[in-house]
Amino acid sequence: MRLWNNIEFTNPGFLWFLLIIPLLALWYFLSRKRSGATLTLSNTAAFGTPSILSKLKPVLNILRLLAVAALIIALARPRITSVSTKTNTNKGIDIVMAIDVSASMLAQDLKPNRLEALKKVATEFVNQRVNDRIGIVIYAGESFTQTPITSDKRIVKKTIHDITWGQLEGGTAIGMGLGSAVNRLKDSKAKSKVIILLTDGVNNSGFVDPKTATELAKELGIKTYTIGIGTKGTAPSPVARGANGKLIYKNVPVEIDEELLEFIATETEGKYFRATDNKKLRAIYNEINKLEKTEIEEFKYYNYDEKYRSLVILAGLLLLLEMTLKFTIFRSFI
Repeated sequence: MRLWNNIEFTNPGFLWFLLIIPLLALWYFLSRKRSGATLTLSNTAAFGTPSILSKLKPVLNILRLLAVAALIIALARPRITSVSTKTNTNKGIDIVMAIDVSASMLAQDLKPNRLEALKKVATEFVNQRVNDRIGIVIYAGESFTQTPITSDKRIVKKTIHDITWGQLEGGTAIGMGLGSAVNRLKDSKAKSKVIILLTDGVNNSGFVDPKTATELAKELGIKTYTIGIGTKGTAPSPVARGANGKLIYKNVPVEIDEELLEFIATETEGKYFRATDNKKLRAIYNEINKLEKTEIEEFKYYNYDEKYRSLVILAGLLLLLEMTLKFTIFRSFI
């Protein structure tokens, strides 16, 4: 039974005394043989067949041995332990993902393109952050808070799914993207505040200096992980729209301001990553997931159900039964 998996003994040393049970059984057996007197007769017909009760007399010894065994186990104090747990996750992390949605994010060096590859990996990341609150900021030539910090992962994942190119003015305003993310976190009461800023270009627009936004994040104790997304060399990127409305792609040089991204990460005690393909991008988010661990307090409650009392009662009943049989049914055989 599964119940026995939860049994423990408070005084397990007493269980060694169970070894005397087979010794007592042997002693009863040998003493029973020695206690009978020997009489040699030429014919035993006059005595009739032995009574069945005389053959059942060893039952008295068996009852006594069972009573002794029950008392020994009772001394070992068996008890059934059940454990219930309660978790407290009030030490979670508030995270804002600042995502570049400029036209270059449609480059196809990641499959099917940088933006779609990011959306897939970012959704996986959200699924792993069960106890944290997450917000989404998007930026191009300007920035916009797509979703404030929330614990509702369904809303966050839908926001990521609905991100498209063309929502904002063209350009890459890294300073504004970082600034908007900092603004989302400045009033947070979380023990740890984190920004994951992703871009595939160089700061070329916006009215917020990236270094100023970095200093603000540093002052507020907001750690920033920066990710430069894009292969090294050239990548097929949209350069114009054809007469049919479809984007025209050409290989263009990949330019990422890694020096700036390194500066932001270093100043805020974060880390800079370079994602050159889909596999590397997934590995980066997995690493960030491991680096930022949510502290979960777990309280365990132990409930004990003592079983020694029932064993003492059982031993008493066995001894009572033995004495009753001894002075009633088996009295003539004593």
